[in-house]
Amino acid sequence: MHRFNPGAAALLIIDIQDRLAAQMQPPKLERVLNRTLAAIEGAKALGMPIVVTEQYPKGLGPTLKVLSDKIPDFKPIEKIEFSAFVPEAKARLQGRSTVLLTGMETHICVFQTTRAMVEANLTPYVAVDAVTSRADADERVGFELCRNAGGLLTTVETVLFDALGKAGGPAFKAISAAVK
Repeated sequence: MHRFNPGAAALLIIDIQDRLAAQMQPPKLERVLNRTLAAIEGAKALGMPIVVTEQYPKGLGPTLKVLSDKIPDFKPIEKIEFSAFVPEAKARLQGRSTVLLTGMETHICVFQTTRAMVEANLTPYVAVDAVTSRADADERVGFELCRNAGGLLTTVETVLFDALGKAGGPAFKAISAAVK
């Protein structure tokens, strides 16, 4: 396993939208939002692009404002496919070989995105603390499916500190504050 290289990586936030989020268990949603916000701040500190998808926004609503307000030049990619690895996302991820995944739902969109990325020879890091499903069983199976498809299960904090490699400097300070 190689060190997480922010110069070759991006953050992909999958379908954290109003109506979908309302269906999640409140403690899990709070954890996903907290860890996704940390991933956003970490990605900004490390110079990683941030890509956001929205599954059928007419039905599921927009990305939660608490997230979209933190993303510079927020331009979500609308999709109807379950995999977030759609042509526009592929274009925005061009030149990146590693992608940190956060979002909803683990057993559907996150899994299918993981599988598609592995098939395209990218390395998806699935942040288990920043993804969820409505049902616990679906979440557990989703993690197994992601791992079996070739995704790496991790946490947001693990990835960000692996990317840093050492303490000190403005990125370290920003990431340390973000993960608290």
